[in-house]
Amino acid sequence: MLYDLLQKLADNSPVKGIALMTMFLASFLLTFFSLKLFRRVLPKDQGREFAVNGSLSEGKARGAGIIFISCFVLLAALFVPLKLELALYIVFIYIAMLSGYFDDAAEVPWGNLKKGLIDLVVSGGIAGTYYYFNSSDIMISLFKWHIHINPVVFVILATVLVWASINVTNCADGVDGLCGSLCVVSILFLGRLLDSSDMMSMCIIMVSVVAAYLWFNASPSTMLMGDAGSRALGVFLALLALKTNSPFVFIPLTIVLIIDGGMGLIKVSFIRFLKLKNFMKNIRTPIHDHVRKNKGWSDTQVVIRFVIIQAVVGMCYCLAEM
Repeated sequence: MLYDLLQKLADNSPVKGIALMTMFLASFLLTFFSLKLFRRVLPKDQGREFAVNGSLSEGKARGAGIIFISCFVLLAALFVPLKLELALYIVFIYIAMLSGYFDDAAEVPWGNLKKGLIDLVVSGGIAGTYYYFNSSDIMISLFKWHIHINPVVFVILATVLVWASINVTNCADGVDGLCGSLCVVSILFLGRLLDSSDMMSMCIIMVSVVAAYLWFNASPSTMLMGDAGSRALGVFLALLALKTNSPFVFIPLTIVLIIDGGMGLIKVSFIRFLKLKNFMKNIRTPIHDHVRKNKGWSDTQVVIRFVIIQAVVGMCYCLAEM
């Protein structure tokens, strides 16, 4: 999939292909050495009381997202012509990262209301920016249907998409290597559907910086992305879905993240708002905790099997679209 992106960008030009490969390697190396250099200044994880094996995270460097997302922003500024639209997207991605980092570093975790309001501002900002520079016409690519949506309705739905993506990605970050690996797979599948060379370049940069982070996050990890990384990645995934002009592709191409992180949101919502105390009582959420605790999967099995499922679904979608 990465080869497809590079080939699509290179457009049969050996010089451009070499330049793109240089961009990828430079992005990886800068992020790799930045993580090694600055990891000591990151806050330490306190462990997660209710997560399976949550105590194993205690003492690890947390909030590494501030490093690799900062590298992403710097590299995008160096390698991608940042028109106003792309610059605004990067600003909102960085705001999402900073809000997550300050929560990671806080002695007392931020409340859901505070985080929810920030997520709403970021989500609305991405949705509004996209509509201003594009349109509310979307395509359901599998069936080649073109649909015009009322602008107000479109902005609302796009805001919901970004907000949901932030939260499911955040909830899926609980196993060494899982969230980062799933995001890389989803970014590669979404990236091949893009028409914008600038956005495809940003995909390559994001893949490279997350790959550098995964070097340290592979089980047993020495650092965690924290909310700083997961929230920013959630924004980026939703943005890619919007930029394909077929935002429904978000469902098949991030389906494992949606199920893993989204089931917890659904469960909490039904219990809290509909007072259904026994709803999904036999299912532990996030789903990665369920399969570890109830099915006996190891962390490595969770990562590899979840990535395989996402890769298979993504490939089936791409083949069906041909």
